[in-house]
Order: sequence, then C-alpha cells, then structure tokens
Amino acid sequence: MAKELKITAITKEEQYIQLIPQIKALLSDENDAISNMANICAALKFGMSFFWVGFYLVKENQLVLGPFQGPVACTRIDFGKGVCGSAWQKKHVLIVPDVEQFSGHISCNSLSKSEIVIPLVDSNKKVIGVLDVDSEKLNNFDNIDERYLIEILSYLVI
Repeated sequence: MAKELKITAITKEEQYIQLIPQIKALLSDENDAISNMANICAALKFGMSFFWVGFYLVKENQLVLGPFQGPVACTRIDFGKGVCGSAWQKKHVLIVPDVEQFSGHISCNSLSKSEIVIPLVDSNKKVIGVLDVDSEKLNNFDNIDERYLIEILSYLVI
C-alpha cells in the first residue's frame, strides 16, 4: 500500500519528530530489509529534503551500493576509503561539515558538500553496511541528525 508523507514542521528536529512515526508505519508491515531500506531512503530524501540518501552494504569486503534516492552514485567503496569506508572501518558515525576537507573523500557527485554516515551494525556487533546522507549545503549535519538517523535505523530489522 502506498503512503504519503506529511511534514509540516519548521525546525529540523520537528521534521524528524513528525517523520519517525511515518517511517515506523512504513516498516511495520514489511520484514524485507531491502524494501525497508528503500522506503527509509525515500522518506528521508523527501521528508528532510536531503540531496542524496542511500545504503551501502558490505559484500566481499567492499561496500556495494544498495537502495538509494538521488543522483547516480558510486557503486563500490573499499574498506577505510572515503567517508563511508572510514565509518565502516571505525565503526562509528562520521559527520563531515565540508567533504572537500575530508582527506580521501570520494566524490560521487560534485554537488555534495557535507555528509553524515552511520554504520549498520548487526546483533553480533559486525558492520554490515552504512547509511550515507549527503547535502548540497556545507555544515548541514549535526548531533540532531545523528540522534534521529540512529533511531530510524533501530527500526530496521536486518
């Protein structure tokens, strides 16, 4: 069943607060992780007006592009490379206010200016992928994004 997102909030935090129950509802009737990742991407892209939102999944010791919303993207990222590979290697969230200042940044699209990457960790504490969110604005991500994106990922059954 198709659902329409409704966001009327002004502040970023209010947007997340309105979006989260809608994402939970989207995920509640589906247990396929890929389908749910696709809906999370769409909800975040359109609900938060992000430039690019997507998942990279660990396959054969690389991050491989999974469900996403936005312009075409890099398809494979090596362990420890770029923001996504570094978040995978370090097993923690990376917030990059200016991607041009991140040593080793992989430019999939020159319009991307800032980025947040959150590792997806399974029940065995193993990183199985990352959520990557890009903005065309500098310094667009902060602890509010980190908090709510981690919460959203907690609803994803992997």
